[in-house]
Amino acid sequence: MRIYLDNAATTPICAAARAEMIRIMDDVNGNPSSIHAEGRLARTVIEGARKTIANALKASVGEIFFTSCSTEAANMIFEGAVRNLGVKRIISSPIEHHCVLHPLEKHSRNGIEVVYLNVHKNGSIDYEQLETLLSSDDAKALVALMHANNEIGTLNDLDKISSLCRENKAYFFSDTTQTIGHLPIDVEKTKFDFIIGSAHKFYGPKGAGFVYMNADVNIEPLLLGGSQERNMRSGTENIIGIAGMAAALEYTLANMPSFQEKIKNLREYLQFRILSDIPGTYINGYAEHFLPKILSVSFPPSPRNEMLLMNLDINGIAASGGSACSSGVETKSGVLDYIGEPHDRKTVRFSFSHHNTIQELDKVIEVLLKLF
Repeated sequence: MRIYLDNAATTPICAAARAEMIRIMDDVNGNPSSIHAEGRLARTVIEGARKTIANALKASVGEIFFTSCSTEAANMIFEGAVRNLGVKRIISSPIEHHCVLHPLEKHSRNGIEVVYLNVHKNGSIDYEQLETLLSSDDAKALVALMHANNEIGTLNDLDKISSLCRENKAYFFSDTTQTIGHLPIDVEKTKFDFIIGSAHKFYGPKGAGFVYMNADVNIEPLLLGGSQERNMRSGTENIIGIAGMAAALEYTLANMPSFQEKIKNLREYLQFRILSDIPGTYINGYAEHFLPKILSVSFPPSPRNEMLLMNLDINGIAASGGSACSSGVETKSGVLDYIGEPHDRKTVRFSFSHHNTIQELDKVIEVLLKLF
């Protein structure tokens, strides 16, 4: 039996999403842009899903747009911010996900000022530097800072960042891909201009995502060719994926307190066992403000380090060394490099779901003890 500790990459679609996707495949065959009965039925499915996601975020239905994933949504935001909102400066951090870092590299080459905040060893940003940057220049700014780091789990203070942006008339975009469905997000309470999500991070299908865009913000589409998504995203909608995404989010939110309590206990158990049983290990990330489903463990130098992930895999344990959104070839993590993780050590990212058990974690410890 396999032990899945690479949550979003390996955890199966929840039963609620699977059942809804099968229903849509069986019963809804129309193009939602068509005016006939079949098309109207498909449109009803999409608008129902939009309402579900809007309600989950306390947003208006008109502020939710469907995409293929968070990466597409992030690219849409950066293109629109530069082209339509007059943004001349983007403030971000060097440990963002590649869906943020790579577009920033492009815009930097094209003349946009990109400033990366200092990041402490625990992965937290320098809030004083952010405040200084926002108050020191009249250039229109976009702040792009994730909610939880996808490799080490450190959480940023979204309320604090949002407040600084509002005080200084800057736009605020947060990559909330890791936290939607796992932590409460309320766009009435915390003011954003943009947030993004991907279904597979909350037990939905891969290939479905969305962007929340504040109604006060107006940008042009990234993809051209049709009038879908109220002219914001051309292309026939992925009805099956969108329906599955909405069902998965409903399921996850309905169970959030119990799931998070179980996941927190699992994380604490594995962390305690590793630190107690394997000398020289430590945890990457912030000890107080973290996303419970991610545990980044630094293992001491060992001749077996290069084969650690493969040995875990051979023993039936699916874990990762960093972000799952890379080429499929294990490379040194930019996040770990930036926070000063020594190159002779080996980091494994364990990411949990409510499906995991203490017995599985005992098996992980058993395998690790044979390797160190």
